Amino acid sequence: MPDFFTRALCGLGQVVFQANPWTGGVVVVALCAVDWRYTAYAVGGAALGALVARGLGVPRDRREAGTESFNSALLALCLAVFLDPGRPATALLAAAGCAVVTVGTAAVARVLSPWNLPPLTLPYCLVAGFVTVAAPAFRRVWPHDGSLAALPGPASGRSTLYPNEVVRAFLHNVSQIFFQELWHVGALLLAGVFLASKAAGLVACAGSLTGIGTAWALGVPAERIADGTMGYNAVLVSLALCGVFLPAAPATLLYALFGAATATALTPAVAALLAPSGGHVFTWPFVLTTLGFLAAAHSFPRLTGRQPGALAVPPGRPSATGPRGPG
Repeated sequence: MPDFFTRALCGLGQVVFQANPWTGGVVVVALCAVDWRYTAYAVGGAALGALVARGLGVPRDRREAGTESFNSALLALCLAVFLDPGRPATALLAAAGCAVVTVGTAAVARVLSPWNLPPLTLPYCLVAGFVTVAAPAFRRVWPHDGSLAALPGPASGRSTLYPNEVVRAFLHNVSQIFFQELWHVGALLLAGVFLASKAAGLVACAGSLTGIGTAWALGVPAERIADGTMGYNAVLVSLALCGVFLPAAPATLLYALFGAATATALTPAVAALLAPSGGHVFTWPFVLTTLGFLAAAHSFPRLTGRQPGALAVPPGRPSATGPRGPG
């Protein structure tokens, strides 16, 4: 049981690309500071993902690294946040979704393998997207009145950022990875990344600042920048492209920050496309940007350190302190 719990914590840490149980433990503490039920869903989702992967015969090294359970952890937490975490229907739906997303991870990995690309959070985005779009049709699942579907409108509101809003945005860009708009949650999660790798922590900080700067330069309302919904994908892209799937170096850092800016600009486009059906952005900007930039990196030897056609780092979700996995 201690070993199994460690794997579940590694799965939580892998959400921010750190196969480190201590990082996962910090995630548990951060979510407990909001609602213990969120912690139960996240840890339970990671555990279910690992159990399903074990039952299906997934190699042990992939399960130990948490690469088979971070999508299920995110999905379970997502359903707890968007649906009522206290309803039995939500728990049952989350359990079923964790099994589906674990199978989906293998399917996406198989589809992307010819291009040497990782599945990232694409399985989670697909399952969570279908569930949240379909949920209003099921009375036993949807706890709200009406649907979230709405036509997108033009941005409005003050675009000038005050110093306190910059600080909030910097931390919310991290906390929103776990669906929380709380500065102390962001501070704890960022500390968890630094606990696993100082370099990764610095890259996450740079990605957050890039997301803030890009959103401000494009004239995004200050309220949207401050709540972190414009910048959390930038943090994930920065981590993925500098030190995880590409080696950590000055050239890849610039490449990663360019990707972070791209993901920030892509976020409103994804939100507008999904809004009419009531869908959510989730981590779609991160997935689309990272896959595109990784595919392009095959042709840039200065980034990969190899000849065109091969990545310097295998397509996984490695950590500075843990084993490498398949993504």
